[in-house]
Amino acid sequence: MHSFNRLPSSGHSTPSPPQSPLRSPRLRHQRSSKTARFSPVQPPGRTVAQRFAWAFLSVLLRRQGLFLFAPLIYISGMLLYMGTASFDVVPIIKHRPAPGSVYRSPQIYAKLRSDMNSDNSSVDAISTIWKSPYKGGHWKPCVNSSLEGLPESNGYIYIEANGGLNQQRTSICNAVAVAGFLNATLVIPNFHYHSIWKDPSKFRDIYDEEYFIETLKNDVRVVDKVPEYLMERFGSNMTIVHNFRIKAWSSITYYRDVVLPKLLEEKVIRISPFANRLSFDAPPAVQRLRCLANYEALRFSSPILTIGESLVERMRERSAINGGKYVSIHLRFEEDMVAFSCCVFDGGKQERDDMIAARERGWKGKFTKPGRVIRPGAIRINGKCPLTPLEVGLMLRGMGFTKNTSIYLASGKIYNAEKTMAPLLEMFPNLQTKETLASEEELAPFKNFSSRMAAIDYTVCLHSEVFVTTQGGNFPHFLLGHRRYLYGGHSKTIKPDKRKLALLFDNPNIGWRGLRRQLLNMRSHSDSKGVELKRPNDSIYSFPCPGCMCPVNRTEGSRSSSTT
Repeated sequence: MHSFNRLPSSGHSTPSPPQSPLRSPRLRHQRSSKTARFSPVQPPGRTVAQRFAWAFLSVLLRRQGLFLFAPLIYISGMLLYMGTASFDVVPIIKHRPAPGSVYRSPQIYAKLRSDMNSDNSSVDAISTIWKSPYKGGHWKPCVNSSLEGLPESNGYIYIEANGGLNQQRTSICNAVAVAGFLNATLVIPNFHYHSIWKDPSKFRDIYDEEYFIETLKNDVRVVDKVPEYLMERFGSNMTIVHNFRIKAWSSITYYRDVVLPKLLEEKVIRISPFANRLSFDAPPAVQRLRCLANYEALRFSSPILTIGESLVERMRERSAINGGKYVSIHLRFEEDMVAFSCCVFDGGKQERDDMIAARERGWKGKFTKPGRVIRPGAIRINGKCPLTPLEVGLMLRGMGFTKNTSIYLASGKIYNAEKTMAPLLEMFPNLQTKETLASEEELAPFKNFSSRMAAIDYTVCLHSEVFVTTQGGNFPHFLLGHRRYLYGGHSKTIKPDKRKLALLFDNPNIGWRGLRRQLLNMRSHSDSKGVELKRPNDSIYSFPCPGCMCPVNRTEGSRSSSTT
């Protein structure tokens, strides 16, 4: 029996091959419909290539192996498409810098200068700032020297203070606290000579040594040198004396458990370096000694004190229009500071070359180590770039300080001063520095000594009505606490939010009123943060309440200082 042939007879009697077994009526129906749907009959108007592709697809779709060929079909189609595409036009991808990452303050100043100069909408901030009651209450110094004598000394401690003026100050105060805690005799600290500050000054060149010893006499013995009979054991060579290399922020118990036994054994020990080698979190007795050293015993030497107080009087005279009140600014825009920050300002070739050279001079190889990546934009967004003179001026004018405000600028040699200082002088023509207030003859004894010059700046800033910090560091941190100590617990310091400033000074659409509103809020925040109590890991040198100060109106159960 011959099988049935579905195709029309070709005239030959050769039997057709047997059919593949059908799987189900449903599959039969689907196959017939697919065959009909993909009929090889082509509509008119198609090209030969299109007809061939259509026919090829029809054949494939009749077979169950369609999905095996699907990837091949897809790749062929993509190649066909790409072969007809033009590559003459290359898409352009624009990388926009993150908001606040670019220095655009000059453009903002040029846009807002006219509105800023015509703004007479408020009373000068110098006469209204900090008039509201302080939320933190009123505090008074309560650190007193002991009246009792001292027991026999356990030995002598010799320390070597490193860093600049205020890092050395940290060393001195911590050394007093450690010596008192261990019942040791403190040798007047020796100052390291540093390649950045390049100041060979000794303790007595900066501080009143006799006053220091006298103030501490009932709490800590202080001498100017180790007795000869003890040094004979070491051939009068201090470098042979046992030196402790103590980790930063070590607890006071470490000194008791590790340093004291060696002190009792040797009678003379050395600690070098000794800047931040004592934890901020310490018992009240230790904190009291720190306070006593910092706020009472450390007084600048007579030559520094004399010229510093003279400059304070001259600033008050030049501020007569504001009742003798002036604003002091700690401006960190020296070449070494700009170089160390790795920030980009005008972005020109000269600045780039200057910064590369300065980094190599001061920190040879530090910034060119393999794998080190410097991202100036990220640094600016994070508020780590030093404020420029222009940005300081914009900020203060926005905070309500008028053109008549007297400014004292504490700073080293400003980078590219002729250009960078021009906008600040335009906004505040009554701006003074120690160089403009004092004659060359008056400054001559201090001019080649960076720490002594910094001590003069410290004195003038300490007695200003307002102190403005722009970059952080030991100088403003010590002033922050010292001003709290003098002004009833209130710092009277403006510490700007530099992350927010980066965004404000990057906004090309901001108007003067909008900028002014934001900056007045920032000033108000500084006011509200003026009185802050010390938390466990805060510095006693920035937060003297309650370790060095006591509330004026005590109530039972209030937290008072145990330093009296």
